Amino acid sequence: MKARTYLSAVCLLSPAFLWPQQANVNLDYNPQKNTENLIPFSATLNSPDVRDDRTVTFRLKAPAAKEVLLSGVAILTALGKSGQSVPFTKGADGVWTLTVGPMKPDMYIYSFVVDGVRIADPNNTIAGFTAMPPYSQLVVHGTGPAYYDARNVPHGAVTRHVYHSDVTNGERELYVYTPPGYDRGKRYPVLYLVGGSGDLPSNWVYDGRVNFMMDNLLAEAKAVPMVIAIPNNQVVHRNNPKHTELTFKLFEDELRKCIIPLVEREYSVRRDPKGRALSGLSMGGRHTQFVGFNSLDLFANFGVLSAGDVDSEHAIAKFLNDPDVNKKIDYLFVGQGTEEAGGQLGARCVALHQALLNHKITHEYYVGGYGGHDWATWRHLLYYRFLPNLWRKKQV
Repeated sequence: MKARTYLSAVCLLSPAFLWPQQANVNLDYNPQKNTENLIPFSATLNSPDVRDDRTVTFRLKAPAAKEVLLSGVAILTALGKSGQSVPFTKGADGVWTLTVGPMKPDMYIYSFVVDGVRIADPNNTIAGFTAMPPYSQLVVHGTGPAYYDARNVPHGAVTRHVYHSDVTNGERELYVYTPPGYDRGKRYPVLYLVGGSGDLPSNWVYDGRVNFMMDNLLAEAKAVPMVIAIPNNQVVHRNNPKHTELTFKLFEDELRKCIIPLVEREYSVRRDPKGRALSGLSMGGRHTQFVGFNSLDLFANFGVLSAGDVDSEHAIAKFLNDPDVNKKIDYLFVGQGTEEAGGQLGARCVALHQALLNHKITHEYYVGGYGGHDWATWRHLLYYRFLPNLWRKKQV
């Protein structure tokens, strides 16, 4: 305790230990707090500038611009401006500024719209990398590391595999998390975790922070040590007019022929349905239903996040009408965020929940957190409900 107190004093007194905004020296929980009045490397301004009162200032130097707006579903929902765009104010120096908040501590996706053109914040080093156009990340910090931050606990490893797929006829990627102390002499249960439309496997690491969340849960003995395989569930161009018609069969083939064989060849994991789980968000939640529910020879555990189908009774009729389905599944979780529950997207989740109730299929239904159809919700659902209950919760 004394050593930690001394270190804290040194950090406060010596400028050499004061990490500046977006310095990327440590995996800080408050990376966008301006502690030294230094701008990020190669930037022209500090943006975003996050203060301890949780207000945030965005800045953009664009002297010739006629209009600058803040955009992004997650951040506008958090600001109570859903469906709107928030305007900046232009200064005499050509710098546009906008201050918002206070905001709840979390990570938010945002972008700027400059004279009708959507761009990432050019001064923010924390950028999103997906199958969609780039965006920026806002990190509003609390008083210490959040549940999704890197803490001083044992950490697992994340490995990127590149493999050839005969299903998609090309090279593909797969990320695999192994828990701290991974021992090849043991067999671990394995969670296959997939993203939504426009997501890449890396999004569950960089946006979802699933590896840090798992580290933190294991450090507190709140979850079972598991391997987490994060494949790419983009198997058809998302704007292909036959996407819905084609994607489910192709992703099932990819799981059976490529993904599961690779994981079971490279890692010491269980190879029975009760030792495997499939979960996904949004489009990945639909993959969980229409692939996972039809593959009970592979999976006995499921997490459907912010997804469903308004015609669930018909769409998963085989699963719903299986007289032995409750014997075949160990844990079925259906969840969504509070800010999406009352909308069109939330209605799909409710329809799935109702179909499961109608057919007396044991499951957990949960609405929680304060997010909408965004990463704030999916991090919350995984950390507070799905991961702690997976391979631990007794269905009743």
